Amino acid sequence: MGFKTRIETAISDAVSLGQTAPSPAKLASALHYAVSPGGARIRPTILMSVATACGDDRPELTNAAAAALECIHCASLVHDDLPCFDDAETRRGKPSLHRAYGEPLAVLAGDSLIVMAFQILTRHASIDPERAIGLMNILAEQTGMPNGICAGQGWESEQKIDLRAYHRAKTGALFVAATQMGAIAAGQDGGQWDELGSRIGEAFQVADDLRDALYSEAELGKPAGQDDLHGRPNAVAEYGIEGAISHMKNILGGAISSIPCCPGEAMLAKMVNAQAEMLTPVKWRSKHSNLHPGE
Repeated sequence: MGFKTRIETAISDAVSLGQTAPSPAKLASALHYAVSPGGARIRPTILMSVATACGDDRPELTNAAAAALECIHCASLVHDDLPCFDDAETRRGKPSLHRAYGEPLAVLAGDSLIVMAFQILTRHASIDPERAIGLMNILAEQTGMPNGICAGQGWESEQKIDLRAYHRAKTGALFVAATQMGAIAAGQDGGQWDELGSRIGEAFQVADDLRDALYSEAELGKPAGQDDLHGRPNAVAEYGIEGAISHMKNILGGAISSIPCCPGEAMLAKMVNAQAEMLTPVKWRSKHSNLHPGE
């Protein structure tokens, strides 16, 4: 069974449990709306890639970890889109959840997904209680304060922003969770996987800044030009287009160097190179088609 099938099945099973009757029908529907369509599922895919590289001897626990992480990510998107934050009209090519269901249900759907993430891990804790506790701890650390995605959103309310801390929390935190949780699910020490997650997250933030600057709303499936609109610090403003792309590739080169020794080390290096190719904006690639993938 491939990663995508494992991820989608685990998420679908969790949402179905959250929709068990009797439950408020609109909120139950909003849960499904929030997690589908699923986009690239980048974070759970990285988690599974690391777990596989480390042996993946508890695949059911890996599946649970991947679904839990994606629930947190989807919750963050629902909350990011709210009028009190980005007030985004679209997400993944369709109306944002608060536009489709209203603000109250959007808040509740996001909250429910956060709780659901930990319920998923709790339900699978009997597979390996020690690993499950480790997974819950990492997911909590990378979701809340002081360095999780909640902190990342909180930085936007500060008059003076620590750019590195802001990006590390807002975007990088769940990538750190992905690499660490993948290792823990497979019985390895999660701490040594921090740097890989941090570097992938940093590169993803630069790529997101590039897409925001280069693409239209129709191409992104969500509002474009948000960094300029909200006056956010970003890599394009700091480095320019060419400089930001070069910076992103340097970060990913460092990510490959940071991969800990494991049976699937070569496979992970290929995965990072594939991410480099995927993250490089298509509009830029089309003008530089003589470059080799990952270069």
